[in-house]
Amino acid sequence: MSSDTVIRIRGARLFDPYQGLEAPDADIRVLGGRVLAKHEGQEYAEEVVDARGLWVVPRLVDMHVHFREPGQTWKETILTGGQAAAHGGITAVAAMPNTSPVIDSPELVEWEAHRARAQGFVRLYPVGAITVGSEGRELADLYRMQMAGARAFSDDGLPLMSSQMMRAALSYSTTLGSPIINHAEDKSLSRGASVHEGKPAARLGLSGVPEAAESAMVWRDVLLAALTGGRLHVAHVSAPDSLDAVAWAHQRHLNVTAEATPHHLLLTDDALTAWGYNPVTKVNPPLRPEASRQALLAAVRKGLIGVMASDHAPHHQDDKARPYPDAPFGISGLETILGGLMTALIRPGLMNPMEALKLLTTGPDGVLGLGCRGLAAGEPADLTLIDPTRVWTVDPGRFYSMGHNTPLAGMELTGQAEASMVNGRWVMREGEVLTS
Repeated sequence: MSSDTVIRIRGARLFDPYQGLEAPDADIRVLGGRVLAKHEGQEYAEEVVDARGLWVVPRLVDMHVHFREPGQTWKETILTGGQAAAHGGITAVAAMPNTSPVIDSPELVEWEAHRARAQGFVRLYPVGAITVGSEGRELADLYRMQMAGARAFSDDGLPLMSSQMMRAALSYSTTLGSPIINHAEDKSLSRGASVHEGKPAARLGLSGVPEAAESAMVWRDVLLAALTGGRLHVAHVSAPDSLDAVAWAHQRHLNVTAEATPHHLLLTDDALTAWGYNPVTKVNPPLRPEASRQALLAAVRKGLIGVMASDHAPHHQDDKARPYPDAPFGISGLETILGGLMTALIRPGLMNPMEALKLLTTGPDGVLGLGCRGLAAGEPADLTLIDPTRVWTVDPGRFYSMGHNTPLAGMELTGQAEASMVNGRWVMREGEVLTS
């Protein structure tokens, strides 16, 4: 298609949480990578896209992914991670820094962002490490990483055990304005454990971790946020007592936000029994019991949890084939996050589409300070066309991600991305990622 051809998307139902707009019959035109005003571009030829029966949504953001590059490219690369995002309808991601080497310098932040831009499948916002090498001993150069493009800071995958170091990071965040994201896990309570401490773990003879391992650290971090006035984002919250800490923070108007994953909304630790000793169910935090899942759903509806994130953690099949205690934690989630959100929240009527889609738009955008204005005239044309009625079965064999590790395999989800566009360029059409 010529660069001077207008892409005209007609007939879709518009949900634009960034602008608070909903329209039953949208007419969106794109030229030169940006959204055109109503009367712009009349002199150009048009490629008309009939989107009747679909939804059109601007910039879907997954703010918690692991792309494994540099250093772990047998698990995932920025290229394959970007293609997985495109396939899942996600047009922007925030990539965690637990690579090898760790993203703990401005040079590595710039390298990661440049590599993603060169490939063009997804907008990538780097998350820099809180401490040098994510070793928990010395603050990394947060200011210079922010100047290089880091949007948040985390030692994700490794909990920041030192309260003194967490206090320092949160204090620094008051100057930077960027959130500190901690992997909330008290290792003294979880060391050696593989799953949630409950009946399924006991039946399988697997060592379990109590919910208190997460909640104790969430409470610590919330109290430190109160002490410092810092910006705290609670990653992949999964325990009711953690939600109590977030609620306490909200009541006191602290700068505390939280995210949940679709797999914690859809599954419980009963999946351990269903899958047996298959480490495909091994995630961190672990799958919790039904009471915890219901508490999460209620927290999302109340607004305590304002972000949905996949915690996309792909692994090579050989790694996941190891004995359960030795296998790595993680789910490949980019290609199921949208369907998971719609199945968990929209299909049962817990939230309407606009409310649910905020969890992948204005929620993460606000946490990361991206400043997206949706499909307003002049804005970069990042959008996704969604078929809200499509019922599909999760088949990891069709993933573009190198990681096929998901306990959602075989599950029926409702709602799937039909096409996605980044900066005015189609990166996925009719369920197929466009490689040229």
